[in-house]
Amino acid sequence: MTVKIAVLVSGRGSNLQAIIDSIERGYIKDAAVNLVISNKADAYALERARKHGINAVFLDPGRFDRSGYDREILKLLNNYDVDLLLLAGYFRILGSEIIEAYRDRILNIHPSLLPAFKGLHAQRQAFEYGVKVAGCTVHYVDEGLDSGPIILQSCVQVLPDDTEETLTGRILEQEHIIYPEAVRLFAEGKLKVEGRKVRSLD
Repeated sequence: MTVKIAVLVSGRGSNLQAIIDSIERGYIKDAAVNLVISNKADAYALERARKHGINAVFLDPGRFDRSGYDREILKLLNNYDVDLLLLAGYFRILGSEIIEAYRDRILNIHPSLLPAFKGLHAQRQAFEYGVKVAGCTVHYVDEGLDSGPIILQSCVQVLPDDTEETLTGRILEQEHIIYPEAVRLFAEGKLKVEGRKVRSLD
C-alpha cells in the first residue's frame, strides 16, 4: 500500500525537496507526495511541487477565520485520502480539529534540539544563548508548541567562528537527512509511540 503524503509549507520548501528526492530515488518506498498546500501564494515550495507533477494549492488564509481555514485544509486532505501530514517550514499553528483527525500522523521538523528553543528563530535563539551543540528534531505534532513526542534528532557542533547564518546552514543539511529518514520509518510502519517516547522498530 502506498502511503499518501500531504505537505504544508510557507517558504522555500527545501525539506519538501529532500523528501521528494528520497521518494524518487527509492530510499522511501511505497510512499508518494500527492498534495502540497501553502498559506503563501509566492512560496517557492509550490513551484517545487509543480515541477514534480504534485498538486500544489495556495489556500488564502485571508478568506477564512482560523477554524474555517483548518476545515478547508481538512477537506483537501480528505479529498486526497491523505495518510501522513508533514509540516515543512509551515508558519501557522494547526488547530485541534486537524491534530485530532491526524493524531500520530503529523510530523514536523524543527531546527533545534527540542525541548530547547521552541518556536520561531530557533537557530538564532541557540546561537545567542551560546550553546556548544545545536541541531534539529523531527517530532510528532500535538496541541502544544513543538511539544510532541520526538522521533529523531541530529546534533551540530557550534564552531568558534560560526555566525547565525553558517550555523543555520549546517543544521539545514541535517534536516535534509533526518526528515526523509523519519518519513521512511513511518511509511514502513516502524514507528511506535509509547507515551512521550517513540520507539523505532528498524
